[in-house]
Amino acid sequence: MKSKMKSKIVGTFVVAVLIVSTFAGLVVARESQNSTPVSVIIGFKEPHSNEMREVVESHGGTVNKVWKIIPAMAATLPPKAIEAIQKNPNVMYVEEDAMVYALGKPASPPGKDKPKKEQPPQELQWGVDRIDAELAWTMTTGTGVKVAVLDTGIAYKHPDLDDNVKGGVSVIGPRESTKPRDWTDKNGHGTHCAGIIAAENNDIGVVGVAPGASLYGVKVLRNDGSGTYSDIIDGIQWSVANGMDVISMSLGGGFDSQAMEEACNTASINGLILVAAAGNDGDGDPATDEISYPAACGSVIAVGAIDQSNAAPYWSNSGYYLELAAPGVDIKSTWLDEGYDTINGTSMACPHVSGTAALILAANNESDVRSVLQTTADPLGDSKLYGHGLVDAEESVAVV
Repeated sequence: MKSKMKSKIVGTFVVAVLIVSTFAGLVVARESQNSTPVSVIIGFKEPHSNEMREVVESHGGTVNKVWKIIPAMAATLPPKAIEAIQKNPNVMYVEEDAMVYALGKPASPPGKDKPKKEQPPQELQWGVDRIDAELAWTMTTGTGVKVAVLDTGIAYKHPDLDDNVKGGVSVIGPRESTKPRDWTDKNGHGTHCAGIIAAENNDIGVVGVAPGASLYGVKVLRNDGSGTYSDIIDGIQWSVANGMDVISMSLGGGFDSQAMEEACNTASINGLILVAAAGNDGDGDPATDEISYPAACGSVIAVGAIDQSNAAPYWSNSGYYLELAAPGVDIKSTWLDEGYDTINGTSMACPHVSGTAALILAANNESDVRSVLQTTADPLGDSKLYGHGLVDAEESVAVV
């Protein structure tokens, strides 16, 4: 999400007295006096076993998460143990468990215990109209398609979302929780993205791109909008294990992670469509690349933003990895306290494409969704800003 004032994404990993390891991507503290534990992801050449847990613990480390989707684990290690772990013959890589962020901050702090708002009459928002989603609804509304919103959670009691929110999970920390109180949104960002995807077609508020799709709030970001790569991988693993069809990720970080790449690839191989915001670090020069992950992962559809004149705002990232463009400026959608808010960002562009993917799958679940989205997009110009062009929901559904 892009707030009214541009917010730079910072993904830098800092430890006192640092030098760069010869292992790509990991910054290692060598000074013996520095004992601050380091959060890392350890990847293995072969599926790991309890032996690797014992190795980590024998070096004074703690195993935080062990994944099935990829042969890797998240751990906390003393800096002096990192080099020893790297030398283990079964270890492929050790990388930092870097930070990711919702691409902006809430426009205003959420309220508590406020009286229920009187709901405004429904309006078709310009973004949904621009991609011709409403013209696709005579063919499908996305019914039966499961969309995992990896974000700050969803305010599942919102009257414009409650019928479409079918469940959720919080993967923050060492244990998953499917209790609604744990995955409900206390930030606003996830609820806003969910509304763009599948706000209900009723007589109130807004309506989403795929108003018949099923939403799942996968809370991978904390209430302040920050999270870790390991939490994102957890969310991807949950989505695969629980039969999701689309993963929508309006978040990003600056660290190129092998573990993230592998997790996204595994989800894609299992048939899931992965969509991510391209990022809000643009400098207005399409000749430069501003890279954000997981959008830049090869199996992920990276989405940049456009405004109502079909132009990319200066802050929308440019780069080789841009695949599609979608509305991302002055986007009104669902918010906390049963309300609505209008905000900006590639975070808002991403769910327009996620919703379109849901429409395509509902029309024909055997479709090559990524190819359909590319070939039906309306060209807008420089591919480093717009990829194949503006997503076209109506044409995407019509061709399948």
